[in-house]
Amino acid sequence: MKTRPAGIGSANAGWMGSLPSKLSAMPLKHLAVPGSHDSFTFWVDVHAPVGPDQKAFVKYLATMFSVLAKKVMVKWSMTQNLTFKEQLDAGIRYFDLRVSSKPGEPGNEIYFIHGLFGHKVRDGLIEINFFLDKHRKEVVFLDFNHYYAMDQEHHVYLINMLQEVFGSKLCNNCAVENITLDFLWEKKYQVIVFYHHPSAQGIPIMWPGNKIPAPWANTTEPNKLIQFLETTLKERAKQGSFHVSQAILTPRVNTVAKGLVWGLRNYLVERNLPTIMSWVEAQRPGVDGVNIITSDFVELTDFANIVIKLNNLLLTEHDRKPG
Repeated sequence: MKTRPAGIGSANAGWMGSLPSKLSAMPLKHLAVPGSHDSFTFWVDVHAPVGPDQKAFVKYLATMFSVLAKKVMVKWSMTQNLTFKEQLDAGIRYFDLRVSSKPGEPGNEIYFIHGLFGHKVRDGLIEINFFLDKHRKEVVFLDFNHYYAMDQEHHVYLINMLQEVFGSKLCNNCAVENITLDFLWEKKYQVIVFYHHPSAQGIPIMWPGNKIPAPWANTTEPNKLIQFLETTLKERAKQGSFHVSQAILTPRVNTVAKGLVWGLRNYLVERNLPTIMSWVEAQRPGVDGVNIITSDFVELTDFANIVIKLNNLLLTEHDRKPG
């Protein structure tokens, strides 16, 4: 399977700004937006301790077998190969973020995490902001949905960091139905932050997690996943929220055992991608349709391109004609 198809590169770097006016005037909750699952796992640190998000037996194995065990964990922790800039250039606009402090480390530094520690959060945010400075009509969803080893001081540190890095680009929490690209462009907002923790309550620029539900199928079987995606789309709230369809398969302990050497990408993702992508291609955005769709290894297919092109289904033949 090709790993870098034509859609990977910077062809989609400005896709939101290029949408026809009919679409930029629609609520963003009715547009199709490509996202990545565990967005920051393109690099993990095998020399750092195992993350506090891991179960006790995994921590025990990593202690006993150290770097060898962690190298196996890398194969199952990395769900993306593209850096932030590469994902943004490819058209990804929703990022699924899990963060942690390093227990025992002085200070309040926060890192991305998925089994193993990744980059500092600040470095990733700066990279996103650099992209947004160059692409003023692009908008990103940052979904901070899992926190580990973080007390109140860490949350204050992270929320302040978001304000420092993005400043006036941060969109205030308001009615989801009001959020169109036209509205965001007029206000010069480019970042919508969802913060699934009570620490963010009452802070206008922090959106609550219940405004971006992301039901999780928790299965290794593609047919069960598709059935789940269909059911949860039908149950999607009519008002008050965006919606994330997680088109991802989740390894279980016995899956990891069987595919120990190959890892997530080779054992679980590649063999099932055609089934998952067929479902994505058959979707339609709009009322009762898909909104944000996330995937593992977004570079393995023309994933972002396929999702972005679904928005053409919202146009009539007349809308498609150049003005």
